[in-house]
Parts: sequence; C-alpha cells; structure tokens
Amino acid sequence: MADGEGDPGVFTATALPGDPRLLPTVTSAFLGTRVFRDILHAAGVYSGAAGDTHRADVPSPLGLRMAAPGAHSPAESFTLNTWTGTFSHTIHSPGYTATHQLYAHHSLVHLMAFSIVIRHLDGSTHPITVQLQSLFVPQSQDLDLTPGPDFQGAHYIYGQTLVPEVEGGPRPTIHMLWTPIPQLLTLGAEEQERSWEFLTAVAGSEEEAKRSYSAGLSLVAEGSLHCSHVRAWAALRHSCSVELDGPLALRQALHGCLYYLLSAIPTRNSPGVLFHGISPGGLSNGTRGEDYWGHVFWDQDTWIFPNILLLYPEAARAILQYRIRTLEGARRNAQVQGYEGAKFPWESAATGREVCPEEIYGVQEIHVTGDVLMAFEQYYSTTQDQKLFREDGGWELVEAVAQYWCSRMEWSEEEQLYHIRGVMPPDEYHSQVDNSAYTNAVAQRSLNFAADIARDLLLMVPEKWEDCARKIKVPFDEKRKYHPEYDGYSPGEPVKQADVVLLGFPLMHPMSAEVRRNDLEMYEPVTDPAGPSMSWTMFAMGWLELKELQRAQSQLEKCFSNITEPFKVWVENSDGSGAVNFLTGMGGFLQVILFGFTGFRITRSSLLFDPAFPDDITKLKITSVSYLGNKLEVTITREEISMEVTETSRDPPASSLEAVLESGQRFPLGEG
Repeated sequence: MADGEGDPGVFTATALPGDPRLLPTVTSAFLGTRVFRDILHAAGVYSGAAGDTHRADVPSPLGLRMAAPGAHSPAESFTLNTWTGTFSHTIHSPGYTATHQLYAHHSLVHLMAFSIVIRHLDGSTHPITVQLQSLFVPQSQDLDLTPGPDFQGAHYIYGQTLVPEVEGGPRPTIHMLWTPIPQLLTLGAEEQERSWEFLTAVAGSEEEAKRSYSAGLSLVAEGSLHCSHVRAWAALRHSCSVELDGPLALRQALHGCLYYLLSAIPTRNSPGVLFHGISPGGLSNGTRGEDYWGHVFWDQDTWIFPNILLLYPEAARAILQYRIRTLEGARRNAQVQGYEGAKFPWESAATGREVCPEEIYGVQEIHVTGDVLMAFEQYYSTTQDQKLFREDGGWELVEAVAQYWCSRMEWSEEEQLYHIRGVMPPDEYHSQVDNSAYTNAVAQRSLNFAADIARDLLLMVPEKWEDCARKIKVPFDEKRKYHPEYDGYSPGEPVKQADVVLLGFPLMHPMSAEVRRNDLEMYEPVTDPAGPSMSWTMFAMGWLELKELQRAQSQLEKCFSNITEPFKVWVENSDGSGAVNFLTGMGGFLQVILFGFTGFRITRSSLLFDPAFPDDITKLKITSVSYLGNKLEVTITREEISMEVTETSRDPPASSLEAVLESGQRFPLGEG
C-alpha cells in the first residue's frame, strides 16, 4: 500500500479490504453511501416502529464496479482523496486507463454522481470496452416504491417508508431520479479520451429531486459538475483546516477524521435543508441490525459537537436545532416515565421518542439529557447567540431539561443532599446504580447553565433549580481523594469506557490537580482494553492537562488499533466489533488535537489556552478557530504561540478580543 506518496490526505491502495464494512463512505448533509454498495440512505428517513426504527434502505444506482472484459487481472488502484472529497477506482491496462470517480456533491446535497473516463495511452488505436457491473434493482425492503415517468432522460421512482416511527405518525417520502446505466462503455478507436457522467438525485419531494437533477445536468453541460463539488468541499476544508507537523500516521489519522466528520455536517450552501443529527456510524450506515440502526446518541453532543463548534459554529447550531425539533418527543419520554420536563432519548431518530431496542438503556442511561444541554451551553459560551434561545426554541429546551432533573432527584434526609437513583452511567457494565458521579455532575451543570441563561434573558430563576444544583450529591472519597463512579463502587472494579474521567473534561467539574490525577490513576488500569476507542482520548486529555506528555501519548496511540487500512475507517472496538466509520472515536481523537494539544477550554467568560503536545509533534496550526464572532488563526510551536484575528463578523458585530497571560499582560486582538 502506498499512501499518496506521503500526502497525508490521500489514501491509495491496490486492493480493497476484505470486509466491505471498511470501505470508505461518500456523504453529504442529506445523502450517504459506502462505495460499491447497492443501497444509500437519506437523512431523517427511517422505517419501522420504535424498537425497530432504522434507516430506510434506498436502492442505489451508484454501487457499481468497473471491470475490463477478458483482461487477466489488470492492475487496479483505489484512492480516497480527502482534499477533493472524491473516491476513485482506476484500471491500469496496457494501452489505456479507465477511471471511475464517485462523490456526494457538497453544495447540491440532494445529488450524488459518478463518472467513467477511458483514456488511450501510448498512441494505442484499439477500441476499448469496460463493463459496469451493478446489483441495482429499484426495489427496497423499507419503501413502497412506484415507477414514475422519465424526466430529462432519467428514470424516476418514488414512495413512502412502510412503517412510521410512532403509530399514526408520518411516513417519509423519497423521490429518486437517476441516469440509466449501460452494461458496457466503449472508447472508439479514433478517440483519445471520453467521459460519461451519471447522476442520482434523491429528495423528499418530486420538485426538489427534479430541481437537483436539472442543476446537475446543467453543470455536466458546462463540464463543471465535479469541479463545482471540489470547489465547495475545498472551501469547507480550508475553513476548517487543521495541520500538524508530526508522524505521518498521526497526520493521516487527522485528515481521515476531518474527511469523515466534515462529510456528516450541514453545508453553508443549503440553509433550507433540515439537519437530522449525526449517528455513530454516519449517514452511510444504519440499515436494520447495523451501526445502531442509524440512531443519534450522546455521541453527537459530547464527542462530535465540540469540534464542529470550534471550527464551524453555523453547523453546530444546526445540530442543536435537531434537538429543539425533537423536544416534544423528549417531553413525551419524561411523561411516560412519570417525570416532568423533557428526557432526551438514549437513541433518537426522527421524533425524539425513545427508539432504543433494549429498554434498560432508554430507562436508565439518562445522562444523555445533560449531555444535550452541555452542547447548548458550549455553543452559547462560544457565540453569545441569544436568538437561538429567545426566538428559536432554545430556552424552552433548557427549561424542560432543568424541570426534568429536578423531578428526577430525591431528597436524602440522611445525607441532606439530592440523590439520583437507579441509573446506568456511561460505563454500561453497571446498571441500576445510585448517584453516578458523571450523571449527577452533568445534571448539576445543566441546572447551573439553566439559571445562568435565565438571568441573561432577564427571566425568573426558580429557586428549586438553584437548590438542586447546590445540594446534589457527586460522590467523593475524602480518604482516597478520588471520585467513586457511583455509591458503593469498589476500587479495581472493571469499567467499560471513559466515565469518571469525563468529570475533568469535558465537564470541567471543580477539582484539584491531585484529584484529577487520582481519578486518572484509579480508572485507567481498570478500563476495558477492548472497549470503545474514544475512552483513550479522554485519558490522553487528562494527562495533557497535567503535562504528563508520555502518558498522554501512550493513551492516544491506543486509538490506532481502531483505525483500519487503507481508508482510515474507524471501528468502535479494536477487535472490529461495534459500529464502523465510528465518528464518535474520530470526534474524541479530534478533541485531543483541538482541545488537548492547544489546552483550549470553553468557559462562560473566556476561551482558555494552555498548549502541550508530545515530543514527536513540532507544530500545530488551526486556520479558523471561531470565538464570539471572530475567526482566529492559531499557530503553536515549541517556541511560541501566535494568534491572529483573520475575520470579524459584522452582523451581529463580533466582540473585541484580547489575549491575557498568566502574568497579567494583556494583548488586544484586532482584525489582522
């Protein structure tokens, strides 16, 4: 395998992985598929009642494979180019090359396309024929599809999902147009080169599908369909650019994570397209029985969101709007369990109702409600966007979460503290425990934020919120100076994944450096080595905080056993089990770079920074850190830190910034 001649953003191989789950994905904000796969998924289109709700399989004309008839095993190469957002397969034969390029158009989010280019080499004049092998059948196990009349040379089908998520609820509709695909393509003897373009448009309405297909045809006629995609994708990559000088494997992992994560978020070019959340395996995965069926978990809010917020706050806002749109479902979840306010589901699809197939998680893993609100708090601290809360439903969500936590707590006369009983913490090896340290700390943070933003919005703060926040129990062992995971936890008990260590980051729960160290020392050796990959990133974060750089590096290196070759697709667990294209692990990894190496911490009043990185990294440059309407270019080397304000927002006007050092020195940061 040659990795793009050392280019850390180009992954090239001469053979495909044996497990098709490890093939790369091509995804936009609305459509996603895995290369060479005969199904695709559309955002928000689920079929099946709660417990069986899964992404609806849409038949895909894009999953074909190019072959050279009669050729004896010609040389082949497969490339994922993260700079252009394009996958390609090339047949290298004596006298010609044939290249198949596939991409999800970044600005026309309802459009996916592929092209075939055949090119004569060395003055060859034989006609060249390639075969297009396709498994495409315009039928689906999840959709009732009907053929419609052809449109501008495209075939057309449309239909609804078979079973709604909730009884009597809506059944999403799909409209699909695609260019008919021949079995053979021939380059004539007299032709030097020829290309063929094939489009697939998928939307929730006939009008949008036709509009997208027509727009694609117009760009094909101008010869600029792929160029227009590459331009839009490159603009996103540039505005979210993160570069480091360090080992090739680390740089490749970074660019792989940026490709897969940025593919999953809404685009600036399609503000009218509703965003439907990010599932652990992304939009390309999530058929029934696969990758948690495409459901949205805390993975979105805790592991993926902070990276998007720092680089692209407009997309972060769209993620929060998904939670606002599903608030009524969350209210219903709380009501069903006998509580007030809103309880966000452990697994969410289109409605916000609980769709987890196993009841225990939906009932007990309630920390997700606090995780959702922490994302809102981070967003508010970073943007001061009061409009989201005053006009766009954010306050109603904050209030409902605060009401839920207050109703979920019970007063302990014995301890004179509030308890939360009968929960499953992030460590899913334990259930029905009382006073999970993480759950209670995130509930406390929810209530503190609710009170803070109520004051900012000049609203009354209920006394109950402040009382519960002040008096909730967060277990702490005074003798050993560490946080037990829950009441009755015995030191040495195995845990599934990062749990208590999340108190230090991202929760930033108040504690001394001694306690932070003790928590890391207590839980690192007992965390399951076969557990999910994001755990090690949070131990790395803790050791970076304490300037234990070797220990941080050894934790971060554990992640590499979850990154598969050749396309840097992550697996949830190092044995290959769990979700694939595991965006959660990628999100944790990216947080180590964006928040760990820089020391960035989002607080109510400032963006703190305190860089530290291992010896094999010499430079980190983040082109576009967003903070209070400003864009900052941050460059950190072993010798210096430089920050430059490269852009300031005019509407609303950006806040003026200054860098304040520990010595008390202040440096005003104006634009430029």
